[in-house]
Amino acid sequence: MSNLLYLSILAPWVLAALLMALPKSLPERLFKILGLIGFGIPAILGAIIFCEYARANTGSFLFLSEIDTGLSTYGISLKLGVNGISAPLVLLAGIVGIAAGITAVTSVAERMRTYLVLLLVMQGGLMGIFVTYDIFYIYFFHEIALIPAFIMIAIWGGPNKRPAAMEMTIYLTLGAMLSLVGLVGIYASSGVGSFDLISLSNYLSENSIQSAMQESLFGLLMFGLGILVSLFPFHSWAPRGYSAAPTSVSMLHAGVLKKFGLYALIQVGLPLLGEGSFAWSTALMWLALGNIIIIGLVTMAQKHLKDMISYGSVMHMGYAFLGIASLNAIGVSGAVFLMVAHGLSIALLFNLSVLIQNRTRTFYMDEMGGLGKDAPILAGFLIAAMMASVGLPGFANFWGEFTIFLGLWEVSPLVLALALLGIIISAIYGLRAVKAIAFGDRTEAYDKIKDEFPVKDINWVERSPGILLLLALLILGLMPRMAGDGINLAVTQHILAGEAYEQIEASLTAQPADILLQDTTQTTETHEH
Repeated sequence: MSNLLYLSILAPWVLAALLMALPKSLPERLFKILGLIGFGIPAILGAIIFCEYARANTGSFLFLSEIDTGLSTYGISLKLGVNGISAPLVLLAGIVGIAAGITAVTSVAERMRTYLVLLLVMQGGLMGIFVTYDIFYIYFFHEIALIPAFIMIAIWGGPNKRPAAMEMTIYLTLGAMLSLVGLVGIYASSGVGSFDLISLSNYLSENSIQSAMQESLFGLLMFGLGILVSLFPFHSWAPRGYSAAPTSVSMLHAGVLKKFGLYALIQVGLPLLGEGSFAWSTALMWLALGNIIIIGLVTMAQKHLKDMISYGSVMHMGYAFLGIASLNAIGVSGAVFLMVAHGLSIALLFNLSVLIQNRTRTFYMDEMGGLGKDAPILAGFLIAAMMASVGLPGFANFWGEFTIFLGLWEVSPLVLALALLGIIISAIYGLRAVKAIAFGDRTEAYDKIKDEFPVKDINWVERSPGILLLLALLILGLMPRMAGDGINLAVTQHILAGEAYEQIEASLTAQPADILLQDTTQTTETHEH
C-alpha cells in the first residue's frame, strides 16, 4: 500500500512532464486524454487507500514508508502514511481532482496543454499534503500546490484577475510565513530534532513544551493557518480569488487546498500544543462566529452567483473552526467530517456555476430565471448541491455540522445558539438562488439570450463531475461511519489524548458549560499543569 501513496503524488507530475515533453503540434485531444489519465490515477488510488484504511478499523498511521531526501541531518525525510484524519482527505483530493480535470478538458481555455500541466502539478501537491506525516513535507506540498493557483488565476482568470491574484498572493504568503515560523518553532522547542509527526507526538506526550511557548506557537499557527483558510477578518482574498479564478482552480483550491490550514491545525497544532490551544480557544470561537454570521449576511446580499458561492464557502469554514475550538472529540471529529463534505459540495457548486453561465451568458442571478424549464437536469443538480451545502439530512454536510453542534453544546450553549443562525442564513441565500435561477420568472435578458443561443440541458460529459461529487456526498451522508469511525478513533486516541485535554474534560464536567467564554487568562491558569 505504501507504493500507492508514492504513486498518488508522482502520477500527476509524471503526466505533467510528459505533456510538456510532447510537441505542441500534436492534437489537443491527446493532451486532454493524458490530462484525464493524470487526474484519474490519483482518484482511483485515493479510493483504494481510503477503503483499505477503513477496513483496518484503526485511527493510527498505516502504510508507513520513508525516503531519505538528503536532509536527514536536519530531521527531514519524506515519510508517507495516512491515519483516520488524512485518509478521508486523500479520497476528497482524488474525487475533486478528477472532477476538476473533466471540467478543465471540457472548457474552452486557451493553451490547453499548459493549463493542464499546471493543474496536474497542483493535483500532485494536494495528494502529497495528506499522504505524508513529516511536518516539513506537509508544508512543502502545500506550497507546491499553491504556486500554480496564482499563475492560473493571473493568466486564465476572469474580470479583475490580476488584482485578485495579487491580493491572494499577499495574504497567502503572509499566512504561509506565519505558519512556517510556528512549525519551525515546534521543531526547535521540542528538542526531538525531527519533523516526524509520530516521533514528535510520542515525545511531547511525556515532555511537553513550556506553556508560554505553546501559547505563542499555537497563536502563530492559528493566525497563519487561519489566513490560509479565510478565517474572519482575514478572508477578503478568498471571495475575490475564487470569483476570478478558472472554475477548475476554484474547485481544487476551495474544495481541497484550503483544507490544509484546518488539517494542519488539527493534525499538528492540537496534539503537540495542547495547553496552547486552550489559551486561544475563546478567541478562535468568536472569530469563527464572524465567519458564520457576518460573512453569512454578506453572502445573502450577493447577486453574482460565483460571488455568492465564494462567500458561502468562507462562511462555512466558520463551522469547522468552531469544531476545532470546542476541544472535544465530537466537535473536532465533526470538523474533519465537514472538511470532506464541504470540499465535495463547494467543488460541485463551482462546477455548476460555469455550466449555468454557459447557458445564461451571465453570473448575475437577477438576469436569469426559468432555467429549470429549459435545462431540468442542470436545475436538479443545482437544487441537490444547494441542499447539501445547507446541510440537509441525507448529505454528508449534515453529519459534519450536526456533530460540531453537539460538541459546542458541551462547551457553550450560547455559542451554539449563535452558530445555529448560520443554518437560517444558509437556507435564505441558498433557496433564494435556486428560485432565481431555476424557478423564477424569465427575465428580459434571459429571453434575449434564448433567441440568440438555444439553451440545451447538460450532456453526459458535463454531468460526470456532478455525478461523482454528488454520489460521494450521498454515500457519506447515508453511511457516515465509513469515514466517521476512523476519524473518531484518530481524534480520541491521538489528537486529544494528552494530559491537558484530560484536564479540560474534567473541568467541563465540574463547571458550567460556558467555561470557554470566560476570561482567557483565567482559563489558561485553570488548566496549567
